[in-house]
Amino acid sequence: MARGAFVLASALVLDSAALGAQAPEPPQLRVGVAGPSHAIDGRLDEPEWAAATSTDAFTQADPREGEPASGRTVVRVLAGARALIIGVDCEQPHGVGVVSFSVRRDAGLNQEDHVRIVIGPFMDGRSGYVFAVNPSGARYDGVVNPGGESDSPEWDGIWDARTVRHARGWSAEIRIPMLTLSFNPGLRTWHFNVQRRIQGLLETDRWASAARQYQVTQTSRAGLLTDLPEADLGRGLSVRPAGRAGAGVPSPGAAVEGDVRASLDVTQRLGANVLASATVNTDFAETEVDTRRTNLTRFPLFFPEKRTFFLEGDDIFSFGLGLNQDVLPYFSRRIGLVNGREVPIIAGGKMNGRSGSTNFGGLVIGTNDEEGVVADEAVMTVGRVKQNLWRESWIGGIATVGDPLGQSGRWLAGGDFTYATSRFRGDRNFLVGVWGLATDRTRGDDATAAGFKVDYPNDEWDIALTYKRIGEDFDPAVGFVPRRAVQLINLGIDNRTRIAGGPFQQLTHELRPSLALDLAGRWESYRVFFAPINWRFRSGDRFEVNANPVGERLVEPFEVSDGVVIPPGRYEWTQYRLEAGTAQKRRLYAQVTWWFGGFYSGSIDQIQWTGAWNPTALFTVEFSGERNLGRLPEGDFDQTLVGTRLRVNFSPDLSIASYIQYDNVSDSVGLNTRLRWTFRPEADLFVVYNHNVRSLIDRWQLQSNQLVMKVQYAWRR
Repeated sequence: MARGAFVLASALVLDSAALGAQAPEPPQLRVGVAGPSHAIDGRLDEPEWAAATSTDAFTQADPREGEPASGRTVVRVLAGARALIIGVDCEQPHGVGVVSFSVRRDAGLNQEDHVRIVIGPFMDGRSGYVFAVNPSGARYDGVVNPGGESDSPEWDGIWDARTVRHARGWSAEIRIPMLTLSFNPGLRTWHFNVQRRIQGLLETDRWASAARQYQVTQTSRAGLLTDLPEADLGRGLSVRPAGRAGAGVPSPGAAVEGDVRASLDVTQRLGANVLASATVNTDFAETEVDTRRTNLTRFPLFFPEKRTFFLEGDDIFSFGLGLNQDVLPYFSRRIGLVNGREVPIIAGGKMNGRSGSTNFGGLVIGTNDEEGVVADEAVMTVGRVKQNLWRESWIGGIATVGDPLGQSGRWLAGGDFTYATSRFRGDRNFLVGVWGLATDRTRGDDATAAGFKVDYPNDEWDIALTYKRIGEDFDPAVGFVPRRAVQLINLGIDNRTRIAGGPFQQLTHELRPSLALDLAGRWESYRVFFAPINWRFRSGDRFEVNANPVGERLVEPFEVSDGVVIPPGRYEWTQYRLEAGTAQKRRLYAQVTWWFGGFYSGSIDQIQWTGAWNPTALFTVEFSGERNLGRLPEGDFDQTLVGTRLRVNFSPDLSIASYIQYDNVSDSVGLNTRLRWTFRPEADLFVVYNHNVRSLIDRWQLQSNQLVMKVQYAWRR
């Protein structure tokens, strides 16, 4: 921790020269008055739009930073007591076609034409919301992650958008109810930014802070939305009952079983900036299945949270800087899931919000026991508080009590501090974070973890150093730690060079060494990821070449595949990678990766592929797969995993996705088909069918199937 304090002190000294510099005034946009019956149809032809103040001051952030945008973008905003309405008119550059394939909700729009709206209702430079829409009407939303380098797409709010294509390009109207947002009720000015992607030119235009080293999600670098009216939240109450009915075969040879279940979610605004929520008999039938993955490491894989109840306020509950998936003091997937098996959530309550410069969140969940699962009834509690410091920094604490297995005496406590600035030496991003955690000592005395990160995440140079020490007895009951009794050191150095002319647009060079030491300082693992070539053509196509020295010191046997056991010892080898990908602006795009070279005492070939075919806006076919061919003195192995997803996109509010996966390790095929119909912005119908078969003695046999229908409706008052 002393090293982290030294680095922080150095940063503050170096940054002092920039504190007195006058920052440029951010651009401002004054809101207009929204009529009480304004219709959202994508056409900006109502009188309110003509009377509203507009801005078209967009500048390229990429590829020609600082130059005028190739296509004109005009933004206006209307506001009433109950909703914010944003209108964007996008003129298409001459001779450049619109790239728009996705229609479904929460589609990843980065590789399509789209506009992205960022709103910071607390003016704290650390938090915010993201709303995006493409010319086909596909909608994306998320919350800004701490520090602003990215956003979390798992959050889903209630809002609406419509788009229209016209002779000059396309236009969009976005309506965001005030009840969807948390905000400081005393403010009449919010952080606001708009970014437009013109995919045919691989161009990104931005209204405020159009510089490559800034992300549009950095609200500290946003413009201002002014003259907002006082919001009317009504009672601030949302009641969402849901009912589900389902039937299926739970296991081989079992009879058909059916069930009917009702659940209830209630949220209440405690003012404009605090949200309290409760859940009873919680049901997650609509949650998408996890994507299968192969695992050639000695440690468990990480799968992200997808359940809506746990995602609300996720930015507040996040902890530390640079922890990634090595140390998570709170990981909500541990709640309601034990060893991959679902256990019933009886009830739970949650509160999260902001008061002044203080951010806080609390969660209490009770789970029941389940037949066939080794877990008792359990109650788990999580508390998190973060205090904003200076312009962009924060300090905080976290605590958890309880255990998913129902064991008593389990707790965790810790604190974190992050110094963050987007004005380091004038106009650069710089972060330093330190953190520490402790758990109960039921498993031993070394039940702590601590670390620091120094991060310089800018466009031309992105440099980061991370250190973590995880004690051998550190065991967060409601967290995730794949590896204990270890010191992890990671260094990343990336350089991106833009080319003004010729076939290449960007040359990226990467060096990322990582080292794992035991607590006595002896090395356990190392890896040097080296990418001397990661080049992207002006067309958007790219290729990459890697060379990666790897080392592992095994102190016990490691079964890398069924029946293939690598004995203890010291192993060092080099792996190589060739990767090529076509531009995602095309209707058919693909990426193929080939890893080859050494692997422990032998060699391995890993072939990975992913891509999508978009023949029309109605259909999308996504495909992915991996094949690992290992040849070792201890035995050979062949791991194959393939997945194909068919999406039928009738509209942004009605879609069907069917995902089929096969792997030869379990020798099973799983099918997940999911229909989602948002028949009102606050109401959804889900129909989900799961079907699993497995090959036993050269015969395919049914493992399980299930058909579930769920309806949910939110009454907002």
